[in-house]
Amino acid sequence: MLALNKYSEKGVKLTIYITTIAVCALVVILNQKWIPHPDTFPSFIYKLPMVNAFLNGTCTILLLASLWAIKNKNIQLHKKLNLTAFIFSTVFLLCYVTAHYFIPDTKYGDVDHDGIMSAAESAAVSGIKPVYVIILLTHIFFAVAVLPMTLMSFYYGLTDQREKHKKLTRFSYPIWLYVTVTGVVVYLMVSPFYNY
Repeated sequence: MLALNKYSEKGVKLTIYITTIAVCALVVILNQKWIPHPDTFPSFIYKLPMVNAFLNGTCTILLLASLWAIKNKNIQLHKKLNLTAFIFSTVFLLCYVTAHYFIPDTKYGDVDHDGIMSAAESAAVSGIKPVYVIILLTHIFFAVAVLPMTLMSFYYGLTDQREKHKKLTRFSYPIWLYVTVTGVVVYLMVSPFYNY
């Protein structure tokens, strides 16, 4: 039975790594617009960045509530809150790749929305842009890093491997929380420069 469990866990880990690589490849392919997309698309696409900020904010609240639940030994509520946060994060990912596939990239500080940063525009955001870039890059880096950890943490939790779950969650939880919070911050910082 132990050998079967080890084999099963190896299979789960392999599936998680393949899923992570596939998700990252999909995001890059769609974000770089390597696949042609139609010139016209539904107007709701432009609402997706705001939807994503809402989803991230909701995940932040769910994750904090989940921490409260487990601290109060309410395991069932903890599971429900985490599963809900996972569903919201999955919807976020779908909205994210859809939005970045269709919507042109926004340059931070591009007030006139022409896609070119003039000297005046660059000077106007020179003090805050490095902060934005650091938040954005750490958000992206940690979003990629936390995906396999979160999936593995879910596997341990759902298979009642509590010690492994707790050990991994000590790392994955704060990273996931950081990603959800910074997702909202990034949206709030860049949204004034959207050209839609």
